[in-house]
Amino acid sequence: MSASMRSRAKKKARGSSIVEFALIAPLFLFLLIAIIELGLLFWANLTMQYAVAEGARHALVGQRNPAPNTASRAVIRKIEDSSMGLYGRLDPVISIHNGAQYGSSAMAGGPGDIVVLQLDCAWPILTPLLMPFFSGGKYRFSVAAAMRSEAFLP
Repeated sequence: MSASMRSRAKKKARGSSIVEFALIAPLFLFLLIAIIELGLLFWANLTMQYAVAEGARHALVGQRNPAPNTASRAVIRKIEDSSMGLYGRLDPVISIHNGAQYGSSAMAGGPGDIVVLQLDCAWPILTPLLMPFFSGGKYRFSVAAAMRSEAFLP
């Protein structure tokens, strides 16, 4: 094989490599970005699950002021602090249900009291190709925590 024929064969091989890369690169980049986006979705879900669990725990044991309004604000503030900054981005809808046994309107905290916190959140999807898979271009999820205050037995 002559030198000019080898040179032409190398150019053809290099040209076919570029065409193959041009065909595969968009699919590879889409998959890579989709994996990163789905990882962010799971991270947001787990972070908010941790934050709502901390809020429920605070509702049971961290109350200094038994007034319902003040207690609810303290719980929300605890959720904000535990959410690593996601609370403001997700703008969650919070439901607080308490099962105070003693008929008080205060937040739970007595022995046997149960508190249930639920957050309904919406994470905006950033990848345009993933938006059709989520209604309104947002990943909507709900996290909840239920805790019961145990009676202290000496």
